[in-house]
Amino acid sequence: MSSATVAGAQPAEKMRYLSELTVFQDLTAREMEDLNRITTMSTVQKGRVFYRPEERGEVLFILKEGRVQLYRISPEGKKLVITTLGEHTLFGEMALLGTKMHNAFAEAVEDCLICVMSRTDLERLILNKPQVALRILEITGKRLRDVEERLESMAFKGIPARLASLLLRLSDEQASDEVTGLTHQDLAESVGTYRETATQVLNDLKSQGLIEIGRKRIQLLNKEELLEIAES
Repeated sequence: MSSATVAGAQPAEKMRYLSELTVFQDLTAREMEDLNRITTMSTVQKGRVFYRPEERGEVLFILKEGRVQLYRISPEGKKLVITTLGEHTLFGEMALLGTKMHNAFAEAVEDCLICVMSRTDLERLILNKPQVALRILEITGKRLRDVEERLESMAFKGIPARLASLLLRLSDEQASDEVTGLTHQDLAESVGTYRETATQVLNDLKSQGLIEIGRKRIQLLNKEELLEIAES
């Protein structure tokens, strides 16, 4: 991963970042100091690809702030979004935890703050503090459920249901009735369709009075009816 260490971050500030991560909340003050020494806290600017399929070595990323998109490129050059990750999510190339990038790219959708750990350091931490392993299992388990729901949606639902479901999920994640920061192309790639198709479905939802569309902004006006479409 090529990124800059948190600009201007003092040791106390980095320690605060680490202590706010759910996965480390069971550590003592002394253990937090040890963790501070072995981890790297980095910032990644929006739009930057910081992990590529050709990279080697096991590393664990813990997303503290921002959003990260994992995607693959087909032989024909089509981009397929695997998932978009939010705060406090674990990801990376580490068989120990069942987190595999599967030839994926990782790109910052927003400016991100990311904690990076090596396999050796994580193994040592888990051996000394089993509670960390339990926290990691909770986080990775939730992510697995989210991926399973998305796969089920793509296998059995039409594009309107997929888009409605995605908009509702993003609204919950952003804790707002507005979904911001994503283009129609981003939404299309997230539900496995073409931009033109996604735009047409969004316009249909708008004509039904269910959403309002702005520049990288979609306001959800009627979540109840969107939920009915998502479950259809």
